[in-house]
Amino acid sequence: MYLRHGTFSYLPELTDAEIAAQVRYALLNSWPVSIEYTDDPHPRNTYWEMWGLPLFDLDEPDGVLAEINACRSTFPRHYVRVNAYDATYTKQTTALSFLVQRPAQEPGFELARAEGADRRQIYSVRSYATERPQGQRYGG
Repeated sequence: MYLRHGTFSYLPELTDAEIAAQVRYALLNSWPVSIEYTDDPHPRNTYWEMWGLPLFDLDEPDGVLAEINACRSTFPRHYVRVNAYDATYTKQTTALSFLVQRPAQEPGFELARAEGADRRQIYSVRSYATERPQGQRYGG
């Protein structure tokens, strides 16, 4: 199952040059960039682990790409994403978010259906990856 996360989720995987172009766009708009990773990509899991601190005051994407590559090499079987934040309206909002790495094998999700009161159908989604402990979900 191919999970769809972020801005470019229906496009082919971004190359490093394309990632650099998107990071440059964020920096030109004065959006601080952060890098996050997880091994539980459930659609409602919006709080991923942050890699380092947000990268403020950068002019070129080289520093961001170095941090992305460091995160990729440390967590080769995790999802890694880049977020850019816009504080223009006095509150932090996500202006741009996209994946830069995904595991080679994605186990997918199970759709569970249960019958509630008055024969109402209740659905829930469960990740197959969560059957294994954190840190071991995508092989080891």
